[in-house]
Amino acid sequence: MLKRLVAGCIVSLTALPLGAQGNGHPDLRALDAYFAKAAKDWDVPGLAVAIVYRGQLVFAKAYGVRDVSTKAPVDTQTIFAIASNTKAITTAALGMLVDEGKVRWDDPVTKYLPSFEMYDPWATREVTVRDLITHRAGLPNADYLWSHGDNSREEVIRRIRFIKPTYSFRAGYVYHNVMYTVAGAVIEAASGKTWDEFLRTRIFQPLGMTRSVTTLEEAKTKDNRAEPHGRQNDTLRVSGNSFSNGIAPAGSVWSSVADMSRWVKFLLDTGKVNGKPLLTQQTWAELFKPVTILPPWTERSAPQLRMSKPHFRSYALGWFQQDYLGRQVDFHTGSLTGMIAINGMIREEGIGVYVISNTSTEIRHPLMFKVFDTFLGAPPRDWSGEMLALQRADDARDDSVSARQQNQRVEGTKPSLPLERYAGTFADPDSLYPPITITNENGTLRYRLSSMMVGTLEHWQFDTFRVVWDDWWRGRSTITFGVGPNASADRLDVGNVELRRARR
Repeated sequence: MLKRLVAGCIVSLTALPLGAQGNGHPDLRALDAYFAKAAKDWDVPGLAVAIVYRGQLVFAKAYGVRDVSTKAPVDTQTIFAIASNTKAITTAALGMLVDEGKVRWDDPVTKYLPSFEMYDPWATREVTVRDLITHRAGLPNADYLWSHGDNSREEVIRRIRFIKPTYSFRAGYVYHNVMYTVAGAVIEAASGKTWDEFLRTRIFQPLGMTRSVTTLEEAKTKDNRAEPHGRQNDTLRVSGNSFSNGIAPAGSVWSSVADMSRWVKFLLDTGKVNGKPLLTQQTWAELFKPVTILPPWTERSAPQLRMSKPHFRSYALGWFQQDYLGRQVDFHTGSLTGMIAINGMIREEGIGVYVISNTSTEIRHPLMFKVFDTFLGAPPRDWSGEMLALQRADDARDDSVSARQQNQRVEGTKPSLPLERYAGTFADPDSLYPPITITNENGTLRYRLSSMMVGTLEHWQFDTFRVVWDDWWRGRSTITFGVGPNASADRLDVGNVELRRARR
């Protein structure tokens, strides 16, 4: 196979289709320049892109730095958090157990996890493995079970029994990380291995994904690791990582674009590695079988939907799906603090693209669609420029809403109680939300949500305060105290959750 090195990227010329630039190949130099310009326009610190076409890795290149403070460069071996791209790896692991007869997609979860409970006893009895991974279990978003960092996977699963449903079982769609944690526990019960070990031995090692790990803790032991970034007063800075171990099967894998290109190649090759199947054809096809119908796009949808205007949207087993230019696109995004990714494929054409970056922007979608256009021979379109304009308009609208909220503040008010009367521990009667401790430290109220989330309370208006988190990248949150007849704060409203003062 003839290969060339173009501006530091891998280019394979034998796998490319006819009908494009010059001798019939897509113009990879133009794509390279487009990616570099997009990285500059979106002001991302680091970016890496890989393209697989008809069984070959035809492009892999990195741009920028993995850390703006050290200027250490990104390369194709740099590991990033792939976040929710982990979900498709978890479903493939389940598929391997299905092929071995150890799991069935439509078995009840309690067959593998007898102690598992949901709020509704009927749902406990009926929920299946397939339900766990298709976001249709009737539950509202419950990311508070893991996002504060203190709950183990086992504790996250235990607390699912306290989540009250907000729509009928299997009658709707709400994206749900927490249920993937249960799917990981099913893998452990059926295989006798931890979820982490199963991925290492059954997926990473056979595919040669030598730079892939399952947790942030392990990622921190590796060199050549990208740092997450955020903006503080319009300055790009290294921020902190999301601690996603509590939902590891939903979003805790770290990997490089080189490793993820092997994953994309595996998927496009119907679950084979060097001709050897790790999944049967039937199970591979099942992974991409639409299950949950997603709402149609509207003028209030995310920019990528307003631009691509899909006629259908669905969720399969760890995959979003939509149409584009008459083809089915299977893809999944990944998002954690300061880290984003996307894995997109048009399987019928053998096209796969992987994009990762170390700041929270939407650069991923325009680059994915640009690759699709290039390899499908579609008319030129500036996906990056168009989406950036839409994103800036959306951001301006959000800023306007924030400004209106700021203007609604009632100036000149004071707390109704001495600060020390707000101190105490506030707990959720439904056992879902973590307890919050307020302490009075030399006339300053300190707020502790978990070992990782601590901040200072600043008075806002009346008995409403703002939490200024010690970690700057967490921004600010608003809370309101409720004062009881005993002239002390006896409840605390955090968003839509009401916590009660714990009695001594």
